[in-house]
Amino acid sequence: VDSYPYSAISVFALHPMYLRLQDIGELSVKLTKQIIEERRQMLNSLEQIDYEAVMSVKARYIKEIFDEQFPTYEQDKAYLEFFNKNKDWLQPYGAFCYLRDLYGTPDYSKWGDFSTFSAENLSLLTSPKLSHYPHIAVHYFQQYHLHKQLTDARNYAREKGIVLKGDIPIGIYRNSVDAWVAPKLYHMNGQAGAPPDDFSDKGQNWRFPTYNWDEMGKDNYAWWRKRLQKLSEYFDAFRIDHILGFFRIWEIPEDQREGLMGHFNPALPIHKNELYGKGIAYNYPRFCTPYIREHMLQPLFGELTNFVKETCLYAHGNGAYAFREAYNNQVKIEAHFTPEPGVLPEEKNRLERLKSGLYSLHSEVLLFEHEGSNGDAFHPRHSLSKTYSFNELDDHSRGQLMALYNDYFYVKNEALWREQAMVKLPALKEATNMLICGEDLGMVPDCVPDVMNNLGLLSLEVQRMSKDPQIEFGHPSKYPYLSVATPSSHDTSTIRGWWEEDPARSQKFYNEILEKEGGSPFYCEPWIAKEMIMQHLYSPSMWAVFPIQDFLAINKNLRLPDARKERINEPANPTHYWRYRLHMNLEDLIEADDFNKYLFNMVKAAGRYDTY
Repeated sequence: VDSYPYSAISVFALHPMYLRLQDIGELSVKLTKQIIEERRQMLNSLEQIDYEAVMSVKARYIKEIFDEQFPTYEQDKAYLEFFNKNKDWLQPYGAFCYLRDLYGTPDYSKWGDFSTFSAENLSLLTSPKLSHYPHIAVHYFQQYHLHKQLTDARNYAREKGIVLKGDIPIGIYRNSVDAWVAPKLYHMNGQAGAPPDDFSDKGQNWRFPTYNWDEMGKDNYAWWRKRLQKLSEYFDAFRIDHILGFFRIWEIPEDQREGLMGHFNPALPIHKNELYGKGIAYNYPRFCTPYIREHMLQPLFGELTNFVKETCLYAHGNGAYAFREAYNNQVKIEAHFTPEPGVLPEEKNRLERLKSGLYSLHSEVLLFEHEGSNGDAFHPRHSLSKTYSFNELDDHSRGQLMALYNDYFYVKNEALWREQAMVKLPALKEATNMLICGEDLGMVPDCVPDVMNNLGLLSLEVQRMSKDPQIEFGHPSKYPYLSVATPSSHDTSTIRGWWEEDPARSQKFYNEILEKEGGSPFYCEPWIAKEMIMQHLYSPSMWAVFPIQDFLAINKNLRLPDARKERINEPANPTHYWRYRLHMNLEDLIEADDFNKYLFNMVKAAGRYDTY
């Protein structure tokens, strides 16, 4: 049920979801053809995508057509050329898919003798002489056809003057063939995420393992270079998702769940002598273990307070508490208090309240110990000034601790982070001639714009996410040339959704950015969406990129009635189910002559139609 596209089981393979079945061949069994056609029509009629059902039908079709064509297709010259060129990732991918299906899980730690990858096992497993070989070769077969179809699409697009832009996630899926084959390239005991921001006060945990950059650098980042070279077969440009991760990553321990529990890696920690030197009344248990006091419990748990004290905590004098071993990290809390499917609403609310409150107690720390420091060095917890623990320190300690906090996040690590990026990013740039765009949003170090500009990497400018802390909204007229301008993305609400989320904010945007007087409309009228799009089209940015939902927003007859149904992803929710599908066929959109002419004239008037 994981529709999250960043949870790919391979960074090289293409997803079978995108296969156009009729281009592979026609099934000979008429009854099977009829059943699949009926399923196709039903699934295509749904308002949202049913990923499991679609994949079930496509997998069945692929297996049927493969059985009919195997082994004849293996003699095809084009197939053999594809197989030999991609063998180094294709064979492990085929073996991984076979074992995943055989064991019923992509969690390779549960695969017995195959849980640890070896070249010898791979050679034995993928031997064409073995009876199960067709169950592996079917994955070669579908990757070959995916490659053919995407190559054809790329060629067609180029003939029309269109380039395709790919996407590189910052992380890999924990249960992927990449992790199985080369676990030493990743820190499997870490989780990538993001610190708290205006969109998520608990931060984000994406649950990807973080990269072992030292290991990757030993062969000049060969894994990355191969990955990008494969991508360049289809794309002329690509976006690095969370390019800030090449400077430093927000890393969360594997036994915690909230992004709040992470710290930057790499980063120069705060030494305990710095604490002493500032006259801070430091001791390890007070600063580095959860600060839990009697007066904190009732506001968090209400009538559940006694249950929490008796079940999850133990008292150790003067109104202080600590976690019992069975509840001493957030992963254990999650295991105890995550509601089962079908639980009654009252019980679900009780469990969620307990889980949320206990998570909050776990985050009542001021410092996280730096790995391998033996208690001598620390990373400050983000947003520590919002904790009971901080606010119950003496005035002097609070002031001095905030001085160290601000220095850590905004000063002392800048040179280190610049150095890290200037080692990794040039290697990526030199791998291909693709244009590189970087998604540089979030808590951006001061060194980032200069590094990206010097390397010729395009920044991302999202109007509602101003990079200037002095202003709430960016203005496209002030964007740099080396940038991609966009009003929204797959990770945000659309123009219409954003406008209707917060009327007070929309009012401010209406007066300050659109320069209109009086009250703003509650709903995002077509003319408002048009003005926002025009601002981006007229910006100095090299590229102006728009979700198709935002284009349709300028036409009241084509856009969805409910703006909330336009959103694709909610990044703060790691279990969000991606189900969005465009509510009209592209063939029908092509016939919308008035809309297409209107859009064409907008693009042409802004000077973005003519080539340079």
